[in-house]
Amino acid sequence: MVANPRRRADVTDAALLILGRDGSRALTHRAVDRLADVPLGTCANYFPSRSALVLAVAHRIYDRLAPDPERLADLVAVQPSDAPAQYVGYVVERLTKNPDLARALIELRLEASRSSDVFDALAPFVRAGLQDDVSFHVDRGLPGGRETVLLLHHVVNGILLDHLSIPLDPRSDPAATAREAARRLTAVVPAVDPEL
Repeated sequence: MVANPRRRADVTDAALLILGRDGSRALTHRAVDRLADVPLGTCANYFPSRSALVLAVAHRIYDRLAPDPERLADLVAVQPSDAPAQYVGYVVERLTKNPDLARALIELRLEASRSSDVFDALAPFVRAGLQDDVSFHVDRGLPGGRETVLLLHHVVNGILLDHLSIPLDPRSDPAATAREAARRLTAVVPAVDPEL
């Protein structure tokens, strides 16, 4: 089969949708072929093993969840004292805008706790994302350092799990909750000097 980047992306997007809607156990080559509306065997041609499929999904999910460059440019203009709240709120907005992708991300992380292959595929993305966020945070001189960014990641993960499963307060706005949590977390910590 000749490599077709568009078809490969369609197959990977179908895998993400299955993962987000139906969970990890439903992620099979045949299910992906059916949802992508491609001939049976297409997914296996691109991704011969489940590990290869999960690795492709891990790569693709971060492409799909990438921030809008224009929105990021707007956020750069926000005062450093409120920037963490605005960034965290934007992350939650992006993730809740597409709940199937957000659930797929959670499913991948849960699957990583059960499968060393999935862990090995996903852990570099998760940890690189944290490091990128820490570097960005410190370089901008935002309140706190690595520990604060790690806490903000935990806040986002908890808010997403709550929002996508059984919300403690179904009326709450998850992005507003994230912004408020970030404001409270960063209100008492000084900025870290990137030169130190």
